[in-house]
This record gives sequence, structure tokens and C-alpha cells, in this order.
Amino acid sequence: MKRFLPLLIIAVVLVATVAATWMLLRSQKPGNSANNASPTPTNPVTDTPGADPPHIRGNPKALVTVEEFGDFQCPSCGVYYSELKKIENEFGDNLRVVFRERPLIPPHEHALLAAQAAEAAGLQGRFWEMHDKLYENQTTWSVATDLVPIFVDYAKQIGLDPDRFMKDLNGEAVAARIFQDGKRAHVFNVNTTPTFFVNGKEAKDDQWKPEGLREMIKQALREAGK
Repeated sequence: MKRFLPLLIIAVVLVATVAATWMLLRSQKPGNSANNASPTPTNPVTDTPGADPPHIRGNPKALVTVEEFGDFQCPSCGVYYSELKKIENEFGDNLRVVFRERPLIPPHEHALLAAQAAEAAGLQGRFWEMHDKLYENQTTWSVATDLVPIFVDYAKQIGLDPDRFMKDLNGEAVAARIFQDGKRAHVFNVNTTPTFFVNGKEAKDDQWKPEGLREMIKQALREAGK
């Protein structure tokens, strides 16, 4: 697979770059330094929008929004994937789900490249298809040593142009979207995955579990008069 070597090198460089940027953002977090402190946005939900447009599944005009910060290599995210699909089906048009990239580097060495694969698919209108493919096959690709051929195969399976996918995989548009979601994660102080917000309220403690998340959604619907 010599022809994939340059792409893997670029991916490694991008990992280092994003990790360094993330550390810089953390060092500038309000309260860490009196000299470097910056004001916290008055409304984090709207003032730091993340990648735009966001990836939305469900009714775009739904009364309740579940925003997930996820990592494609995270085992807990993989387990939760099927539960969240059930929740989406249960609440139907009353719910929309937004996915935000939060690759944890380290400990998940393949998380960033997986996020790139999902975002590259998104540029061809197939983000959710790749999202599902990555979670459904997490135990396979997460232990592989050469991911690019695997992800290219997934791209073909979901109907992508493989040449464009390869070009976009390490492109600026993909890197920018992951970086913007990272900024939003920083504002929300998201350090674990999966982390959920329901209409801007974080699912804390046991609320992040499926039943807790369901109750938060029901409460948000009650508040909206449904």
C-alpha cells in the first residue's frame, strides 16, 4: 500500500497540529491565567456555533435538539450508537440530532482519521451514512494498522466518488470543520465522549444514560408545550 503512505503521513501531521491547537485553546481557557483570560460567551449555544452547517438527522424544525459530541473510536460512543437510533425512532419528528466531532487524541489514535473520513463523506452529502458505517464496524477498523484502504472501501459502499473522497480526506474543508467543532467543545468544556446536550442543557451524571436522556427530551417537550 505504498500509494497510501503520503496520505497517512499527512494524517499524522494533522493529528499533531489539531492536538497542539487544542492544547493552545485549553491554555487560554478563562481562569487559567489572569493575563490570557478571555470572556466567556454570553450564550455558548449560539456564540460558538461549531462547524456550519451542522450535521442534522431528524426534523430540522423539531422542538428538541440533542447535540452529541462524539468520537468514532470511543467504545462508549459505539455502544450508545444503537441506543440513540432507538431514541430517534421513539421521538420521531419531535427530535433532531446534531453530531459534533470530538476525537479524543490520545487515547484514541485512529479517532481523528475516522472523523476526517466522516467529514469527507459529508462533503458529498453522505455524512450520516459514513457515521453509521464507522460505528457499526468500529471493532474492525479501530484495531487495523492501515485505515485508508478500509475507509475508501466504506466510501465506495455508500456511493461516494472514491477519488474525491481521497482528496477531501486530508483537505482544508475537512480540517476546518473538525477544528470548529473542537472550538465549540472547548466552550462547553467537553472532555469525555459521548457528551449530550438537550436544548443546550448538558446531560450530567446519570442523565447521559439512555433513560436519563429520554427523560430530558420529555421534559424539554413539556416545556415546549408538547
